[in-house]
Amino acid sequence: MDMLRGQQIAEAGLTDWRKLAQGLHARYLVDDFGTAARFVAAVGEAGDALGHHPSVSIGRGYVDLKLISDDARDVAGTEHVVEWVTQQDLDLARRITEIATEHKVDADPASVSHIELGLDTARSATIAPVWAALLTGSAEAQGRGSPSDEIRDATGRVPNLWFGDDDAHETYHQRFHVEVYVAPEEAGRRIAAAVAGGTVVDDSNAPSLTVIADQDDNTAVVCVDVSAAKTG
Repeated sequence: MDMLRGQQIAEAGLTDWRKLAQGLHARYLVDDFGTAARFVAAVGEAGDALGHHPSVSIGRGYVDLKLISDDARDVAGTEHVVEWVTQQDLDLARRITEIATEHKVDADPASVSHIELGLDTARSATIAPVWAALLTGSAEAQGRGSPSDEIRDATGRVPNLWFGDDDAHETYHQRFHVEVYVAPEEAGRRIAAAVAGGTVVDDSNAPSLTVIADQDDNTAVVCVDVSAAKTG
């Protein structure tokens, strides 16, 4: 199936879900583990019916779900098979929202978050095999679901690692940074909390990207997928 653009996702009006990085994310609040298990079982049955399933994580008081298609087609220019949101993800997201209502489980969309790692380098093709081995133990993780050298673990055990363009530097500078994806309505609060001790280094691409530095000048980026956010 074709990958969906941000506007198409926004027009779907998925009230419980937020687009973070490549996928759709939702958090549902539960009173106990039994409620969580029954809810997840119903989600599993819906996934069986549609031939597609979310990633699931159960914690104390919540169920986290992620929807992404492993075989989305990016037909912009050269066609690639990528990990991204497709129509089947929207269809299952709508059905899960219905199931949540049936089970009297409330969504907490502002609380969803997703972490990725960024590494600036002038030679990603050279160093990527090292990081694929270190992070996942598998050479197949390099370029998985991406036309670049990005490292993505098929089982989701570790954050994705992507490579940013960088010239060779003789002097030390920070090459690693953290990408923190949050819901649009959460970004302002998250940034305000961070700058209580840190500093905004670059907000020229805000609200999509806001670079924050701590007191030791280590930087991270607060990321919002504005294109997929419902407006009005």
